[in-house]
Amino acid sequence: MASNASDVKPHKSLILNAFVEMCSGHQSPGLWRHPEDESHRFNDLEHWTELAQLLESAKFHGIFIADVLGGYDVYKGPRNLDPAAISGAQWPVNEPLAVVPAMAAVTKNIGFGVTVTTTYEQPYHLARRLSTVDHLTKGRLGWNVVTGYLDSAARNMGQAEQPHHDDRYAVAEEYIKVTYKLWESSWRQDAVIRDRERGIYTDPSGVRQINHEGKYFNVPGPHLTQPSPQRTPVILQAGTSKAGKTFAAQHAEAIFVAGHSPSVVAKNVKEIRELAATEFGRDPRSIKFLALLCPVLGKTEEEARTKFEYYRSLGSIDGALALFGGWTGIDLDKYGDDEELRHVESNAIRSAVEGWSKATPEVAKWTKATVGQHITVGGLGATPVGTAAQVADNMERWVEEADVDGFNLAYVVKPGSFKDIIDHLIPELRRRGLFWDDYAVPKGTYRENLYSEPGQSGPRADHPASKYRWNAGVDASNAPIPEN
Repeated sequence: MASNASDVKPHKSLILNAFVEMCSGHQSPGLWRHPEDESHRFNDLEHWTELAQLLESAKFHGIFIADVLGGYDVYKGPRNLDPAAISGAQWPVNEPLAVVPAMAAVTKNIGFGVTVTTTYEQPYHLARRLSTVDHLTKGRLGWNVVTGYLDSAARNMGQAEQPHHDDRYAVAEEYIKVTYKLWESSWRQDAVIRDRERGIYTDPSGVRQINHEGKYFNVPGPHLTQPSPQRTPVILQAGTSKAGKTFAAQHAEAIFVAGHSPSVVAKNVKEIRELAATEFGRDPRSIKFLALLCPVLGKTEEEARTKFEYYRSLGSIDGALALFGGWTGIDLDKYGDDEELRHVESNAIRSAVEGWSKATPEVAKWTKATVGQHITVGGLGATPVGTAAQVADNMERWVEEADVDGFNLAYVVKPGSFKDIIDHLIPELRRRGLFWDDYAVPKGTYRENLYSEPGQSGPRADHPASKYRWNAGVDASNAPIPEN
């Protein structure tokens, strides 16, 4: 039964992103078998332009595009891609940045968050690619900064295995500061003058080398690309390890969190906000937390339950366990079919199962089959099932208990799940005052609409990237490049 939450003035207008990947199924392996699913069209440009227009019509803030650089080959391993290949579990998968300009060309407001790792590409190269797309989208780009988690990616990048977790974050810390220097310090904002009479395109006094010399990178510069509308794209992040939290507290403008209940993520949200304020002098409310949610909606609860059970009947257990293996590094195939995972020696498995048990107490015994079944619809995030009012109640609970600012909404069937959200859930959120009627800044940048702040195209004053900016009219001697 729906609560009276609609009668209470909400303290947040929710940020909503669509969560997708350039593959079939994404968070719901095997659901490409559904007769109405079109996620298998991920190779078609029209699939993405149609999706962008659909989501913009509903005023979604952004499209968050996940990515991986390797296959999920841990389950039934080692190095066994068969379960992922057979089920289509994020395999095959395409490069996400390439499709963004096409989506931007048919829209005017929606933002695009793209996942790119710092582990396998030089910052000088990536900075140009991201600046280029920020130009082409008129400032609607976000960068989800990741360090990678698949050994299969490392092997294909010339390494025997991934660098150690904390070492990857040490690289990422220097990496992102190199990009800040390139984006914010290398060019004065007004360096491109295009003076036809004097024949000067760029004033050379407005361009300089950054001369970065660090432990991991030596980048003299200058940046290849003139300042884009945002200069620094919106910085997104998803890590919740100790190193990940420290990185996020310093750099992230929006953080992606996943868990089956608010209690699972509430502690991380609180810790990162406190760390941002005490260690890095940032406004903790400026960091927007987005929880993974995969709603299954029906006009009645019974209709939603029936739909959910049908989805589960199509999902691939092997595909789900392949994803679990990649996400955790754990091969559940070594456990017996009826073995209860609460009692295995792995702390990681036990803690995961404990979290699921609290969120889903109706599951009497957690085995690898029930874990797989649990992941087939919605992955590691919450999957509320019910009417629009019931799902909206659930979302309000996340806001109240976990202090999240919005949601990355995954699909089960594409575009059907998004159409259900648009037709049923968003009207209910608007009725409660939980979602805007239109973009705060029409034709604005991703950052302006993320913060609902006209003119905030660049990083906020309390964000570390802001101290690197070389503003118009400022002489180079008065705009030193910050040290590492």
